[in-house]
Amino acid sequence: MPDAFGRRRVAIVLPSFTGGGAERVLLTLAAAIDPAKFASEVVVVDGTGPWRSLIPERIPVTDLGRKRIRSALLPLAGALRRSGADVAISTIGSLNIALLALKPLLPASLRLVVREANTPHRHARSAAGRGFYRWAYRRLYRRAARVVAPATYLAEELAEDFGVARDKIIVLHNPIDSAALAAAAAKPVRAAGAGPRFVAVGRLTPQKGFDRLLEMLAAGPSDAHLTILGEGAERSALEARRQALQLANRVAMPGFQVDAPRYVAGADALLLSSRWEGLPNVALEALALGTPVIATPDAGGIGEIADLASAGSVTLASAGQDFVSAMRNVQPTPGRAKSSLLPETFRLPVAAKRFEHLITVV
Repeated sequence: MPDAFGRRRVAIVLPSFTGGGAERVLLTLAAAIDPAKFASEVVVVDGTGPWRSLIPERIPVTDLGRKRIRSALLPLAGALRRSGADVAISTIGSLNIALLALKPLLPASLRLVVREANTPHRHARSAAGRGFYRWAYRRLYRRAARVVAPATYLAEELAEDFGVARDKIIVLHNPIDSAALAAAAAKPVRAAGAGPRFVAVGRLTPQKGFDRLLEMLAAGPSDAHLTILGEGAERSALEARRQALQLANRVAMPGFQVDAPRYVAGADALLLSSRWEGLPNVALEALALGTPVIATPDAGGIGEIADLASAGSVTLASAGQDFVSAMRNVQPTPGRAKSSLLPETFRLPVAAKRFEHLITVV
């Protein structure tokens, strides 16, 4: 029910604050909606990670202190009951399924909204795991009041391949806080040298395709330099491959960087080599900073972004020679003043208004 000030109570449910794009999307929206109309609270399974800094002081945080979602089920149900929330919204498939499975333990008045950040086809590697997810989507997603997809292709996939009712699905594009990004990138970082400077951002996992990106850079301009920002299980393998390709002086891997926008702003292009994605937030942030994007068509909703973006700001190139050719076409522009290339639909005020409407009428 509404709080003492008549505001609608909204609980944002997250797995952690560890730097994922999906978590950042919901935290950005929670901070942007009108505090005079909505009383937000964040409930997080594991409250560690850098995105904690994105939450305004006015928004309380309930940290369940658990490392795994399975061990947080009953604490999560208890936290949501105590919150008195009218709406709870979660993101990432495994947490969405957990939240929907808990519905019988939650107040009947609590409306559950789940946001699908990535293609469900990639949630599990084993046949048994894929079978479970397919069953869970068909069985449990019917309990959701709304299912949010960041891109049209993902909405179609949920309906056609996973049996989610079309009338439950809403497409809500990722929000980009252009002003905050510009402030964070006020002092761009650019690797020394005369050739084109590239940047790639993401967890060091097979999904992001950094292994094939190293191969393509080795075949690309000999004076090009790449900075890969991120951490993950593939670091050792990627470092070994970098050494084998004799790229030690041309590829920097400084790890996760809170000030990543400075590196993106200083680059001539962002390289997106992902094997799959939902709607790649990093591409939107690059466009907001005036940095063009070269991406594989595999990167989920990147085609949708390209259709909405101005000509030349997003280049789609298949992994291999097409991608290498696109890199060769990039001209170094050190010190160039950049203007935003971000399409209007992804700007934070537009997305926040749509989010407010969703949690008002759900």
